[in-house]
Amino acid sequence: MHRLTDAADRYLKDCTWRDISVLKFCLIALGALLGIAVPARKKKAAAWVSSLVFVAAYVPLMAKFLPYLLGKRAGAGDISGEKQL
Repeated sequence: MHRLTDAADRYLKDCTWRDISVLKFCLIALGALLGIAVPARKKKAAAWVSSLVFVAAYVPLMAKFLPYLLGKRAGAGDISGEKQL
């Protein structure tokens, strides 16, 4: 498992925001396909589980992103991420 997470870290360092957005669209499509496959009698439970996972993932991500949005992180005024002298 450690090898897999190391490979993912290396891959993400080479990705741009566009690569990440394509990855997210892929995951959205997979989620839609899985949602279609859930039997009608279990859709409510699946919706609750999905909602909990979404909130558990979204809150920490936005907490980490908010300082960048507010310009409190290095390189906030520079699109390239390089510090200005």
